[in-house]
Amino acid sequence: MQLKNARDFVIPFIEKRFPINNNTHVLEVGCAEGGVLKAFLDRGCTGVGVELEEGRLILAEQFLKKELSEGVVRLINKNIYDPSFEIEFRNQFDLIVLKDVIEHIPHQEKILQEFKKFLRPGGKIFFGFPPWYMPFGGHQQLCKSLLSKIPYFHLLPMGIYKRILTFFKEYVPAFVEIKETGISTNRFERIVKETGYQVILDTHFLINPIYKFKFGLTPFKQIGLIKAIPHLRDFLTTCVYYLIEQKELKH
Repeated sequence: MQLKNARDFVIPFIEKRFPINNNTHVLEVGCAEGGVLKAFLDRGCTGVGVELEEGRLILAEQFLKKELSEGVVRLINKNIYDPSFEIEFRNQFDLIVLKDVIEHIPHQEKILQEFKKFLRPGGKIFFGFPPWYMPFGGHQQLCKSLLSKIPYFHLLPMGIYKRILTFFKEYVPAFVEIKETGISTNRFERIVKETGYQVILDTHFLINPIYKFKFGLTPFKQIGLIKAIPHLRDFLTTCVYYLIEQKELKH
């Protein structure tokens, strides 16, 4: 599913402003089972996938067995803040990809600063994520109870939210963590600006492209008027794509 979504939507989005070819060296942060990364490898790129969950990386190794044997990809179970990662990969990547990842990372300002160490001159970063205020921004669709069908309840105050999760026997740290790290489009754009980047391309979706593969729904871009209203847009937007780059220093 992630392979198809990256092939049909993520890569075409990026290519509107940045060519993808066999000279492109890609870093995917939070590569999970390797689906997104494979879409880039299939286009002739070389890549590195970083994943903290060892079990998911084992699945990625199976999925990308051919590419690993050919030496076009490496999979690493490591935190990118590890000093050894910086030593090995400083200024190595043309493109950094985070698909459904930034909303799980605390201190997003810090990680955007960290990415500067790994980009080559002219390098770009792609982000795809569900805005926090969207109907299922708390990932409650992963619940096993009635809560999986209830939109917006993740926006309740933390104390009430925890009690509801506990009552339905859904209380797990992951749901609390994403409430603490979920990111809105306004906050994302502010962080981009404050950390010395600029948005060079963005698309907001009323219907998330991956819903085509999950639910058979046709992807649909957000209405321009809704997208133009900063606080309203997150409540009605199920996914956003951003491509950013570092601002040029003025001398």
